[in-house]
Amino acid sequence: MDKQLRIAVDMDEVLADTLGKQLHIYNNFYGERVTPDQLSGIELADIVPPDRLPWVINMLHAPGFFADLEPIAGGLEAMERLSAQHHLYIASAATEFPGSFNDKLNWLERHIPQIPRHRVIFCGEKSILNVDILVDDTPQHFDGLRGQGLLFDAPHNRGQHGHRRVLNWPEAEAAITEYARHIKP
Repeated sequence: MDKQLRIAVDMDEVLADTLGKQLHIYNNFYGERVTPDQLSGIELADIVPPDRLPWVINMLHAPGFFADLEPIAGGLEAMERLSAQHHLYIASAATEFPGSFNDKLNWLERHIPQIPRHRVIFCGEKSILNVDILVDDTPQHFDGLRGQGLLFDAPHNRGQHGHRRVLNWPEAEAAITEYARHIKP
């Protein structure tokens, strides 16, 4: 029998398509055609002309930016299955964008109602989490983590090595199932 795990899942670029909205807004505003493929190993802020950089950074601080993000393919269904089998938490580094708290909580209640608010954690340093697995797109969040990190593939983290990478939610679920089978009860 598989062990019930404590799993923390990041929001941006793991459950919610933050980059998709950034690119949509940027491309529409500036008449550009930047694609995720152009951001392999870098962020949008790394390629914009210097005079546009403040606008790009401020976009993430705009009220409501995080309110209507599209879900990442397969993420909502995976949360349904995983929450039925394990102790599931949402761990977001939302402290970088304090204005996003309500938007993120409302997004979670709308899209993943099976995870109650008391299992939503806003923290900038995820190494403090006492979890078996952290699914995140930022490899630095695995530094000092006692549990296993699963690096959820995103354009900005391509080229990063040293962590188990999962390309999508089916791969993430398979990795979690494998991990649970190899843990002693």
